[in-house]
Amino acid sequence: MQNTIRTLIFMVFFSIGAAAVGCSILCDDLTAYFRNSQLLKDAQGALEQLKSLNADYDILLAQLEEDPNLFERIAPAALGVERQEPNTVYPSATVEQLAIARRVLSENSKFEIRNSKFPPKVGPAWLTRCSEPRRRVVLFFAGAGLILTSFVCFGSKENRKTSDEA
Repeated sequence: MQNTIRTLIFMVFFSIGAAAVGCSILCDDLTAYFRNSQLLKDAQGALEQLKSLNADYDILLAQLEEDPNLFERIAPAALGVERQEPNTVYPSATVEQLAIARRVLSENSKFEIRNSKFPPKVGPAWLTRCSEPRRRVVLFFAGAGLILTSFVCFGSKENRKTSDEA
């Protein structure tokens, strides 16, 4: 029974120590992994937006082929030229109003707001704390201490009897 408890305590101390040493060594790789996964998500979002724009332009081109008068209706808006048709009133918007409307309608406004003041979260909070050089060193030595403690204090009894007899 006592040997089973020693083995269990050895496994717990050794596992925690090995995890601490491994985390301190692999901290840069874990940070790079989380950063790359965030960049991949952003790139996939941009790719989906480009696919949506391509689909919209394909539909617009198909409509232009079907209806030649459509070009005359959208050309002034696309080129920024004022229309000169008699007896017609057109709403006028200032550049600021158009910029505000474009920002609200654009999905990129979320990206701009997120990146303006707050950098994107690289990974979990514990990884950010462990990435600091001083804490990495402390984590490494604490893990090494746990590993040494587990071997010295909770090692097998047979090795101790052999060394005591010699």
